[in-house]
Amino acid sequence: MFKTVVFMLLAVTAGTIGDILLTKGMKELGDLSAMNLRGILSVAFQALTSPKLVLGTSMLAVFFFLWLAVLSWEDLSVALPMQALNYVLVAFLSQYFLNEVVTPLRWAGTILVCIGVVLITKSSTG
Repeated sequence: MFKTVVFMLLAVTAGTIGDILLTKGMKELGDLSAMNLRGILSVAFQALTSPKLVLGTSMLAVFFFLWLAVLSWEDLSVALPMQALNYVLVAFLSQYFLNEVVTPLRWAGTILVCIGVVLITKSSTG
């Protein structure tokens, strides 16, 4: 179980950093829904050379391979809820790096998710 927790913490951290970088990079490139096809194609080419998007995609690849490793030895019903720890990191990092407002209700939901993860993790240790 220790190995699973360590790998999942690394995976969740990599995935969250990847998500934050992708969001920050895409916000800098602009709202795709307000663009015509030419604008979208231009942004697509810019995305291929954006350091934030390249690094964000790389971090999500790290998440993916760590996730594959965990799935090779752990029950999905234990491993998948651990991914929910992503919500905690996203809430903290979104406030700091993306200047998002995380409301008290959202924090309450995040705490409930954490409680659920602890209960599921404890249930797997018998």
